Amino acid sequence: MPFIDTSTLEVIERRPGWYGRYFHSPSMTFAHYDFKRDSSIHEHFHAQEEVYEVIEGELELTIDGVKQIARPGLVGIVPSNVRHSVKALTDGRAIIVDYPLRTEIGDRRS
Repeated sequence: MPFIDTSTLEVIERRPGWYGRYFHSPSMTFAHYDFKRDSSIHEHFHAQEEVYEVIEGELELTIDGVKQIARPGLVGIVPSNVRHSVKALTDGRAIIVDYPLRTEIGDRRS
């Protein structure tokens, strides 16, 4: 399917305060998140490269021990197998893209 209306996708609270709509291309996973202030994603790593693009608000990204504030115009790129965590400093919205595909993303059991 070459076009996806993301507003029609089911919203899943994957982590407390992280409300996402998910879809996959043949090789990538996309998450459109609304996040709430003070919500977080624990430190973790995975085989996929991950890109955080904040559309509204601010996220504190820690990538391999280095903290940076991601906001509109400042994108965070997490290399494959690098430890990272996220804390929402404000309410906001972000698009997170993983390459290659993460089939467990968007599954309520993940």
